[in-house]
Amino acid sequence: MPDGRALRLRVAGVAYTYEGRRLTRALDGMTLDVRDNEFVAIVGPVGCGKTTLLRIVAGFLRPAKGVVLCDGAPVTAPGRERGYVFQEDAIFPWMTVQENLEFGLLAKGLGATARAAITRELIGLIGLQGFERAYPKELSAGMAKMVEVARVLATDPAILLLDEPFGALDAQTRARMQDELSALWEKRKKTVLLVTHDVDEAIALADRIVVFSARPARVKADLEIDLARPRTLETRLSPAFAAIKRAVWSELGLTGG
Repeated sequence: MPDGRALRLRVAGVAYTYEGRRLTRALDGMTLDVRDNEFVAIVGPVGCGKTTLLRIVAGFLRPAKGVVLCDGAPVTAPGRERGYVFQEDAIFPWMTVQENLEFGLLAKGLGATARAAITRELIGLIGLQGFERAYPKELSAGMAKMVEVARVLATDPAILLLDEPFGALDAQTRARMQDELSALWEKRKKTVLLVTHDVDEAIALADRIVVFSARPARVKADLEIDLARPRTLETRLSPAFAAIKRAVWSELGLTGG
């Protein structure tokens, strides 16, 4: 765990069971700490409870056992200090880029001048100058997803929760969006919890990779990613990147041979 950074998020002994035709234990005794401005990626088998944990941290679900603390306060409902980016498209198709970015700011009661300053900065950070009046249908899939990320950042949450944000994109677009997100995080440091099935994405973006076990999920491994930033194409092709990838896949149970 990084030294000198305050604890931003604590997940302590969390359990969750889905009820239906059969009971499904998604999480059992989940414990995880995340520091201020730390970028943590979560990987694990399909259906192991990664998104369930993210939704509990967001306050969308209540754990059956355990507690989630954000800055020491129990999480019992959604809150402005936690921003959530869904895997599915979530920007409003009837609003322009500018209007989408201003949506949360209007809810906070900010005036036109303050809204304009914030959205102008964010549009510059995601490289969409000239698209302020464009509608989502006029954007590429990658551009639309970055608008969604920026819309969440506009309200300045302490924690950014990303649920497979680039999962629906093609490989080349996905790699570009990873670079965009990394650059955005460097400029607007946030505590980030990313759920992904893409091991390369986790290594390219995160300070730590937390590997979940099969359901019911527990932390199987917690790996520090000691790679310099920015993480370029050369980084992705380096022996150090390959060694981390091998270690993650080994924890996931892919040993080869």
